[in-house]
Amino acid sequence: MRVVIATESFPPEVNGVAHSVLRTAEHLVRRGHQPLIVTPAPARGASVPAHSFGPDATVLPVVRIPSIPLPGYPQVRLALPSSRLGAAIAGHRPDLVHLASPFVLGARAAVEATRLGVPSLAVYQTDLAGYAQAYRVGGALGAGAAWHRIRAVHRAAARTLAPSTPAAQDLTAHGVPRVHLWPRGVDSLRFHPRHRDEALHRALAPGGEVLVGYVGRLAPEKRVDLLAGVCSLPGVRLVVIGDGPSAPALRSALPGAVFLGRRTGEELARCYATLDLFVHTGPLETFCQTIQEAMASGVPVVAPAAGGPLDLVGHRRTGLLIAPRDARAVARAVAELAADRPRRVVYGRAGRADVTARTWEAVGDLLLRHYAEVLAEHRGEPLPLEPVVPVLPPLLPVPAEEQPA
Repeated sequence: MRVVIATESFPPEVNGVAHSVLRTAEHLVRRGHQPLIVTPAPARGASVPAHSFGPDATVLPVVRIPSIPLPGYPQVRLALPSSRLGAAIAGHRPDLVHLASPFVLGARAAVEATRLGVPSLAVYQTDLAGYAQAYRVGGALGAGAAWHRIRAVHRAAARTLAPSTPAAQDLTAHGVPRVHLWPRGVDSLRFHPRHRDEALHRALAPGGEVLVGYVGRLAPEKRVDLLAGVCSLPGVRLVVIGDGPSAPALRSALPGAVFLGRRTGEELARCYATLDLFVHTGPLETFCQTIQEAMASGVPVVAPAAGGPLDLVGHRRTGLLIAPRDARAVARAVAELAADRPRRVVYGRAGRADVTARTWEAVGDLLLRHYAEVLAEHRGEPLPLEPVVPVLPPLLPVPAEEQPA
């Protein structure tokens, strides 16, 4: 199968969209398919390594479209109109066009797919309406305009894949049709409790403090500022891993926190496993890959009861779900688990057990089933007898008496 993946983000950018597209493309090649990645070009002068993998050092083909930085967030690139896009798609002769988190480049790729008579499949991954509010884009009309754009792009696709149950419900409620569930995988060999480094723990928490960590982009929508109360908890040391436009302000807002900057690969795995507790604060996550990575590392999780975390965190089983955007709730949850090491151990082991089956291979094969169904519908052929089933097991609901206010 020949597939064009039009993505708004790709390495060397570091984010959930870029990572999932890379893993998807690698899986397609391993299964004997031929992907072509089309993505905005990084900033001029940025290093763009070739992406190779496997024992035969297979190189993924990538076409980069001229781009400009997103105002206020230069790390995000927006593709400019370019004939290179249409030429790349037509030249690859795809059976299907995969639109990864489509908004600007993805919308144009959807038009090209329609022009060529090729079906497209859209993967929803970014809460653009929520981001519009977080960045105050377009004033009161920003979220509405974002949903108008989302509906227009996704209605043109044969199928939309949502990463979590709440995201799927949100899409359906806003008029997006043909929504199906497709979660994300996690490398539970790379992210593993065995990578815990006691020497690193002593260096980060020299007084034997409970090491509480956040991993992710440092940007307004992530609400890392909600961790301010954690900094004043006795016997707790906060470590922040990541980079972004909010970094300077957060260094002032989180006194005593250790900022490690961006970490990748084995170094990131070591940092995860060395944490005693992982906290995510973003209320706009459609999935939240860092939660899965922390769980694979055997670390209990505190996260907002909104969006993707609702599918990932078993409340009082693998961690705690708390009221979104509530700094006091964050501090209370961290204090509760910081004082209870045995429960942290139990939650960490349960979280690890939850995610070990969520491999990128399983998730990649699930995507191929979606591809097969889209192509069968496009050709007027019978659908496969067995329906596509998600790899995420249903979680027990949060008891009513413990639901966040």
